[in-house]
Amino acid sequence: MTVSRASCAEAEISFTVNGEAKTLRAYPMERLLDVLRQQLQLTGTKEGCGEGECGSCSVLMDGMLVNSCLVPVFQAEGSSVLTIEGLASGETLHLVQEAFLECGGAQCGICTPGMILAACHLLHGKPEPTMEAIKEGLSGNLCRCTGYSQIVEAVVEAAHRRTSA
Repeated sequence: MTVSRASCAEAEISFTVNGEAKTLRAYPMERLLDVLRQQLQLTGTKEGCGEGECGSCSVLMDGMLVNSCLVPVFQAEGSSVLTIEGLASGETLHLVQEAFLECGGAQCGICTPGMILAACHLLHGKPEPTMEAIKEGLSGNLCRCTGYSQIVEAVVEAAHRRTSA
């Protein structure tokens, strides 16, 4: 199989990141993760495994939780991407971020952005999740530090705050 030079050329790609329209040049098969971190300097999205197994690179793309290490940037064309940097409103943290801080759900920080976005995705679809739903909602994200109890506690706390607000 021969690869033409044109198939390896950079392309112009436009999408929205954290509410801001972006247009950039990238190789179409370049990972969304790398474009976010290197071109847009959004380093909150972490690379853990690079194989879609750990969830550290999770972002929301058109409202769906995706592993940005598995998404070719051309698939982001015309989409809306939310990273951990776009979750807070100015200096005000999102209630899930607050709960993670208060419950000790963040330790080394590698899994934290992906866990928080997974929790936000879960709570958007299930505002009052059961313990089973929380475990399932976080199942694509691995943590090597906490043993998950503080993370689950943070999601329970965020759900409680959300429904009582």
